[in-house]
Amino acid sequence: MPPTSAMIAPLHGVRVLDCSILEPSSLGALLGELGADVLKVEAPGGGDYVRRLAWPIVEGISLLHWHANRGKRSIAIDLRREEGVEVFFELLAQSDVLLEGMRPGALARRGITLERVQEVNPKLVYCTLSGFGGSGPYRDVPTHGIAFDAWAGVANPEVDRDGFPAIPEHTSIGTKVAPVWAAMGVLAALLSAERTGVGAHIDVAQTDVAACVNWLAVEGARAYERPESEVTGNPADGGVRRPLGPGGMRESVRYQYYASSDGHVLFMASERKFWENFCAAIDRPDLFASRPGAEVADHGQGDVALRRELAAIFATRTTDDWVRLGAEADTPICPVNRPEDIGSDPQFQARLPWHPAAEHGTDLLPSPLHFTGAQLPPPRRAPRPGEHTAEILAEVLGWSRAQVDEWAADGVLDVADDS
Repeated sequence: MPPTSAMIAPLHGVRVLDCSILEPSSLGALLGELGADVLKVEAPGGGDYVRRLAWPIVEGISLLHWHANRGKRSIAIDLRREEGVEVFFELLAQSDVLLEGMRPGALARRGITLERVQEVNPKLVYCTLSGFGGSGPYRDVPTHGIAFDAWAGVANPEVDRDGFPAIPEHTSIGTKVAPVWAAMGVLAALLSAERTGVGAHIDVAQTDVAACVNWLAVEGARAYERPESEVTGNPADGGVRRPLGPGGMRESVRYQYYASSDGHVLFMASERKFWENFCAAIDRPDLFASRPGAEVADHGQGDVALRRELAAIFATRTTDDWVRLGAEADTPICPVNRPEDIGSDPQFQARLPWHPAAEHGTDLLPSPLHFTGAQLPPPRRAPRPGEHTAEILAEVLGWSRAQVDEWAADGVLDVADDS
């Protein structure tokens, strides 16, 4: 593989005005990682309260801010003031993308309507990212992140020790994946605007995205409404309709978790060739001979005797030993990591080197995008409120520092102490 070198990031030269709070701010961070100049527009007097939200708190500031606002510069403008809106539109005229990561209509209520935006900058790509989107009966319902997954059927209640329904442990989908879909829409619209000179307005709902990521369960439930003569389960299981999603794998045997001598592995030999390779590698051809199974998608569903035998086999070696055997024998075996120990996994270390806390406020994961022969430059540290107000206005609009200070004294702008 050729050596890597620093690259001019793909979105170098693209300017983004990011009017987002809380986790929708991740959309701007993704564009910033790709080289866009992302200007986080914040209210004077403290800015986005994401800095005080959730946990852990790192050096007095929320991890959520360090992560979701990396790669940005901050400008503090009071959009409740007519003068602030005027400054905003001057910046908008010199920008390529506008992000609104709040409840639908938040900017419109300050006079920054879609019509006026398009009038000022016809080529602009305007993306709104909200909970329930800009239409539908729930449009104005206030929400937080878990709501999107609860609505989409991916965070079903569990019962706690006192008998109360409780929020389950789960990886949030709406808040984490919606910014990726939104970024894809923004990039597509930028390409179109470059060709046609006409921008776009994109409306992304975190609930919509959570439902679409949960497509197998949602579409599967819809399919199961049809007669069993038309829609069956897995043919390798005799066509029995299993529960939809990963829960349907609970009784699987050849696709299942097993305890190793020092942790766990996920065994995935549901194709006959992989199952045969595994049995040969552990010198147990008898297991394959007695249960060759179907060519594909055979999980050994419900074969308790085989499950016990495999459990005893996997307990004899370490996780690393099993992963090595899987690579050598061509059979799928994956380590099972926890968030607290994945950093020591050699695959993680090879692909995801940390952005260090000394430079970014806290240790952050890098972009998962890999460009052959080159690497993306690291993002800038997440900003303090108004940290770059004077710098941005001087650079984009040609303002003097005296002009910035005058408007700051009037309360229209906020300037960090050492900006």
